[in-house]
Amino acid sequence: MSLMIDHISQVDGQLDRLQLSKQASALSSPELHSASDDAQDHFLSDPISGQGLDLHRILKLQAAIKILSTATSSRALLSSETILATLEQAQALHISATNNQERDGYTTQEQELHWLLVSKAATQTYGLILNVLLEQTLPLSSDIGYWNGILGSYRYTGLYTIQTSPLRLWRWANDVYSDAWQRLQSIRSAGDSNDEEEKQGSISDRWRQFYGLVKDSVRDRSLADMQSRFLSPLTMSRMEAHSKKKHLKKLREMSASGLGILMDEGMIFDVNDEGSVSSKSRSNSQNEWRSVVSKSVSLMETVLGSITVLELGASEFEETVFMGVDDNSGSTQHATEDQSSAQATRLGARLQHILRVNVPSHLAATKQLVRKYGKPSRLVRYWLPALALVLSSGTLLRVFVNRKAEIVRWIRDLGDTTIDFWNNWVVEPTKKVIGTIRHDKDSEIAIMSKESLQGDRASLERMVVDFAVDNPDASGGAPLTDAEIANIRAKVREGDLTPVLRAYEKDLRRPFMGTIKGDLIRALLIQVQKTKVDVEVAVGGIDNLLKSQELVFGFVGLTPGILVCIGVSRWLSGVFAGRRGRFQGGNQGSLIRTLRNVDRVLIGSVPTDNGMLSYKDHGMLLCEVHVLRERARRILPGEIFDEFLEEVSDLVDLRTGVERQIQVAERIRWAYSKWLR
Repeated sequence: MSLMIDHISQVDGQLDRLQLSKQASALSSPELHSASDDAQDHFLSDPISGQGLDLHRILKLQAAIKILSTATSSRALLSSETILATLEQAQALHISATNNQERDGYTTQEQELHWLLVSKAATQTYGLILNVLLEQTLPLSSDIGYWNGILGSYRYTGLYTIQTSPLRLWRWANDVYSDAWQRLQSIRSAGDSNDEEEKQGSISDRWRQFYGLVKDSVRDRSLADMQSRFLSPLTMSRMEAHSKKKHLKKLREMSASGLGILMDEGMIFDVNDEGSVSSKSRSNSQNEWRSVVSKSVSLMETVLGSITVLELGASEFEETVFMGVDDNSGSTQHATEDQSSAQATRLGARLQHILRVNVPSHLAATKQLVRKYGKPSRLVRYWLPALALVLSSGTLLRVFVNRKAEIVRWIRDLGDTTIDFWNNWVVEPTKKVIGTIRHDKDSEIAIMSKESLQGDRASLERMVVDFAVDNPDASGGAPLTDAEIANIRAKVREGDLTPVLRAYEKDLRRPFMGTIKGDLIRALLIQVQKTKVDVEVAVGGIDNLLKSQELVFGFVGLTPGILVCIGVSRWLSGVFAGRRGRFQGGNQGSLIRTLRNVDRVLIGSVPTDNGMLSYKDHGMLLCEVHVLRERARRILPGEIFDEFLEEVSDLVDLRTGVERQIQVAERIRWAYSKWLR
């Protein structure tokens, strides 16, 4: 919720507590216990006045109150159409009660409900106006910043001069045309006696006469503007920018003053922070809150009527507002029942007038001032590049047509490259990583197959066994038994080739004879097979090592594609975000700048005699705090943001004084420095 919604919810809750306190007083009064309990049809008896109660009308009033309540409504701030419809319904109910011949207008309970309904409508209107003033004040800082940029750089001043040159030329031509046309009309009115001769003149003579008047008007205006010729166009543009900036600053001060007045003086009820009605309020009249509502409605009317009069300063505006507020407190507190009902009806009519006339008029007047003194429209700012684009559109179109095939091929190649990169460097590595996590056999990393080592080892066993069987002398001289063959197989698995090595050593003594008659070559080939098996065992160890780190290699293969995707996405976000940069970093930077603006408002303020902020400074502080809350919502975590709202509540509390508010701003700066870096 925004700052204004919290404030309106608090005011609405105060109204509810006032009504509950009044109902408790009525329930404890002796008149309630002596009231009649009779009921006929849809009428009941009012326990206080003894008049009949129309349940149908009471239910309608209660339903309307429920619509306007922030606690029961789906939206804290209602639209003006909803408020108007509810007020019109209440007005129709009052007219029907007044025109009823059997009853004499509203009863006491119905009057209380009517006043509560009007008060709820006044609260919603109050919130609507506060929101309007806040939303209109915030963009003014952007326009003022635009003019500061124009005044702070001669390059921007020259660009502004070029941008507004067509408007200057158009105003000058319009003035010349108007002056020439007025001269022509005066000549025609002075020559009524020669009307016949004028009618006989040709069209070319008339145009020649008008052209001569235009030349005279141009010459006269050139002489009249001789003084401005001594000023360069840049100087004139800077003077214009300075004037518009001055008017915008005054409009912002007026809007901030109006916002501060409404926040500090409007809808202030005598309710304690704990939620109970103070003893002073109980001792005074129960209708005191009606006077507060009436004065608040008058305050809203006066503020809306005077806030766009820029001829007034902030102090003169505040004096005008308080002089224009009519004090109805005495008449409201001591009014009779009929007068009270009529006052509630008139107050509802004033609220309808505010919503129908005052608010739209204020919006239109503010929009007109912003259009007059704010930064130029997009058409004025971008007509030069738009004109260059239009003039070069033919050349660009020819280039596109002549190179259509190449451009289409570039686009197609770019699309294919992007798709292939996505599939080969992102999708496939991701699938492999997922397969590795799930122990998919197809995704296992392997330098050689499992069957290769087993086959070579079995072949080596057969070679050694056959060699030992064929050469029993190498094994002891006697034929080998099955147990000895099994022992040789077991030793071969362990890498022991003793029978082969003995024959190899024997034949190696006489290599030539061993090669011809012996088994030297056969023993040598068996050792080659043994070397092959040893190499495969070593490769198998490496293979097992790779398999143990298979997930790491999968992520290594996925990393380049992920890094490229992240880099491209960050570049695109930077391109589309423009000057704001990264979203998080931009929010942090803007949060620090907003805190700086809050500090400037507090330190640069001129406190009143009781050490509190003035209405203008309070309004400026509310605008900055509203922006601070919205930007902090995007950065701070949930629990931290709740604590931040408590600090913000202390920051905008006018009763604590300027010194305490400066301390709160400093506490926010160091307490949340982690999220401001």
